[in-house]
Amino acid sequence: EDDVDLEALVNDVSASLESLYPACGMQSDTAPLLQNGQHARSPPPSGARSPQPQAAPRLQVQRSQPMHILAVRRLQEEDDQFRTSSLPAIPNPFPELCGPGSPPLLTRGSLPPSQAAAKQDVKVFSEDGTSRVVEIPADMTARDLCQLLVYRSHCVDDNSWTLVEHHPHLGLERYLEDHELVVQVESTLASESKFLFRKNYAKYEFFKNPTNFFPEQMVTWCQESNGSHSQLLQNFLNCSSCPEVQGFLHVKELGKKSWRKLYVCLRRSGLYCSTKGASKEPRHLQLLAGLEDSGIFSLIAGRKQYCAPTDYGFCIKPNRVRSETKELRLLCAEDEQGRTCWMTACRLLKYGTLLYQNYRIPPQRKPLLPSFSTPVRSVSENSLVAMDFSGQTGRVIENPAEAQSAALEEGHAWRKRSTRINVLSSQSPLHPSTLSTVIHRTQHWFHGRISREESHRIIKQQGLVDGLFLLRDSQSNPKAFVLTLCHHQKIKNFQILPCEEDGQVFFSLDDGNTKFSDLIQLVDFYQLNKGVLPCKLKHHCIRVAL
Repeated sequence: EDDVDLEALVNDVSASLESLYPACGMQSDTAPLLQNGQHARSPPPSGARSPQPQAAPRLQVQRSQPMHILAVRRLQEEDDQFRTSSLPAIPNPFPELCGPGSPPLLTRGSLPPSQAAAKQDVKVFSEDGTSRVVEIPADMTARDLCQLLVYRSHCVDDNSWTLVEHHPHLGLERYLEDHELVVQVESTLASESKFLFRKNYAKYEFFKNPTNFFPEQMVTWCQESNGSHSQLLQNFLNCSSCPEVQGFLHVKELGKKSWRKLYVCLRRSGLYCSTKGASKEPRHLQLLAGLEDSGIFSLIAGRKQYCAPTDYGFCIKPNRVRSETKELRLLCAEDEQGRTCWMTACRLLKYGTLLYQNYRIPPQRKPLLPSFSTPVRSVSENSLVAMDFSGQTGRVIENPAEAQSAALEEGHAWRKRSTRINVLSSQSPLHPSTLSTVIHRTQHWFHGRISREESHRIIKQQGLVDGLFLLRDSQSNPKAFVLTLCHHQKIKNFQILPCEEDGQVFFSLDDGNTKFSDLIQLVDFYQLNKGVLPCKLKHHCIRVAL
């Protein structure tokens, strides 16, 4: 019975072949096929002589001829097409990833809802070694995560907090841009790498003072420029312009320990070096590294790990590199201003208008997580006003500047009253444990017993901008303090000496000409007045525990 069924099936296929290809129909085609591939012969009618066997014609279809096989396959394809056309269409769950016009850089909202809803644990470290594990969605940007950490750490959000991609085994680190996806960056990290939560006041400082970041001798333009601040930035952000950053850099040869000083120029297409002096002819330029699929990193310990000739090194690392150092393009500038110019130009040419959008668009807090929401002020807080009770009747202070000045005066008067009370209540007028000698230890700008090198490292990490400062204990004088201040990308130190008058201890920066009852009053004064300092105190270095 199985043979009969198989023979009937083969006959159906042969009939279909005959209907599809009538031009190729022959007597041998219409005859049913047996399992061995031979044509079946029908029995001759009764009374008729069987014809003499003749030679098979030349066009007779052989049993292994591929025409039958192709026809059967075509029938199967048509049958499958007919079956699938009757089924309901299944929508593509990832249209953004499959579309030809999808952007190469994933930003917030570009992931499909199913993938964006997936959450992942990310571990972030602070400067003091503490860490926090945060569960975030897949489409959370670096700015959103920083706002979440600021809120949970009860810090002030001044848009200067950043995430740092730290590679201790490579001696590299970089600040994540605000629009980068944290989960996407974490997928490229090695097991030794980690995220740091840190301040960076210089993140968008080049938009405010571009001339400090781009010296005239290092930047050239293919078009005429009037040299204004706005024109300088527009040339970098405009894709049609062709800015170039040029100068000499120490370049480390790939796979070797040696460094060479070469003339280098940076263009939109990549970083090039000249093989003949300072020539920029196309035949003398050689590509060092591209910017499209690479990141721009700072060298943490270039002299110790890579035998760098200077302390102002940076690196262009391909995204595919995780732990190998052979493909790292290491470079060194002569000073800090040169390194800052090269790294800022690389950021502008790589990201373009995205950086300007991150700088101009204020961060918007969104309910990404249930616990991530802006604290709501109470009705009583909103109804508070500043009052002046110096006269016979109180009055409401409507001028904001006057209200701030009154608040400062009240704070200073409170500290003076507290100081007098502590001095009178102490066993000796010269007792060191007075309020004025310890109140500063509660402030974020005071970093305690750290060395000069450590204070300089903290200043560099949080951005070399004018007015960035911290206070620390003096190593040479146990009773003195040191103010570490950044001005024109240089770090300076000023000693704060105690002086005694009428049994009370004061602090001074200018040998007693201007005296302050405590360090908080000193910092408040120099935030409003430059005095003997090269600039006012503007930003303070801060470390938070996560």
